[in-house]
Amino acid sequence: MHSGTFITPKNPCSPYGFLSYLKSEDRLFHFLNLDAPYPPRSDFARYVNWVADQFKDQTHYSEAVSAISLCDDPAAPSGRRLVRVDTGSRSLWARSLSFAPGRSKNIPEIFQPLLGDNVFHFTEYTGRRDQWQAGNAPTSVAVIGSSQSSVEIILDLRGSLPGTKTHSVFRKFSYVLKDTSPFTEDLLFPKFTDYFYNSSPESKQQLTEQVLRSNYGSVDEDVLKELYFVLYENKVRGDTSIMVHNNRQVVAATRRGAGVELVLRDQHTGDVETILVDAVILATGFRNFGPAENEELCHPLLRDIADSYEKNEDGTLRVTRSYQAVPRDELRDPPLVLNGLCESSHGLGDAGSFSLLSFRAFDIERALAAQLSST
Repeated sequence: MHSGTFITPKNPCSPYGFLSYLKSEDRLFHFLNLDAPYPPRSDFARYVNWVADQFKDQTHYSEAVSAISLCDDPAAPSGRRLVRVDTGSRSLWARSLSFAPGRSKNIPEIFQPLLGDNVFHFTEYTGRRDQWQAGNAPTSVAVIGSSQSSVEIILDLRGSLPGTKTHSVFRKFSYVLKDTSPFTEDLLFPKFTDYFYNSSPESKQQLTEQVLRSNYGSVDEDVLKELYFVLYENKVRGDTSIMVHNNRQVVAATRRGAGVELVLRDQHTGDVETILVDAVILATGFRNFGPAENEELCHPLLRDIADSYEKNEDGTLRVTRSYQAVPRDELRDPPLVLNGLCESSHGLGDAGSFSLLSFRAFDIERALAAQLSST
């Protein structure tokens, strides 16, 4: 299911499906002849861009939203309010908002004062890497975390910046193999969304813990084997260009000149070591909605309007099955849809799978159409 596409599970005949893309590229039979469980990442990236290009007339890229607010609609005698979206260049008003910015980056507190050109979240990696390749490549980099992204970054650094030494730092004993059991991947079935949504808060937590390794803090088998082979080959040659610091907690991070000094403490022995690197890449994931330390009650861009919508006991926004926040005043406040942000209420597949995108879009479109046609 991880190789599912935007629309194929909902409508296999869609012109935006992966098979339609392969046909347009005259590679359908070549792909089928691969007999591979997943398409190559490069091919899937081209597919995503191929779909996006068909909607470029309706999409404005590279336009960051700076604020979202509610305001009165001067043309509405009913007193309904509009949602206002401000960007760096303009303001937009609408009767509803589908909010899909992706979840907030999880930046450990110890690194927050250091964020900049050489300390950054892994979502910025490709841009920074390209800059490094153009000149001033770091001699050493620390990659914090043990997820799929962290291992892929380590391998990519080895290929793209062979002169750079990489330190892999993580708290667990080892990288963890991703749970790819077909039974676990039933969580990506549309019916699981209903099952999860209707569960109690305690059951939601238990279900999430049980299937967490299908998407978080784990690595695909082929990528793990590639890294292990690289490390073995390095050991044979006496090559220390990749250093693994497992069982390590970063207890201090300080700027030292143009670099960053990290103090690492072994989780079990208490031993302390210090490493000095030119850059730090934070493969530390994202923040779900919730009250825990690495969670947030709502996305920062929603803080100015969050009080206009109902909240759960833990302070998070109450969300309907059709992904809508519940307005405190249904007659005045505009519909607000949380698109791709509802993992804590709708299950792990909400943010982690393309397979459910089309089903979620269908639910949202149907709910919004019903609401807006009645106002």
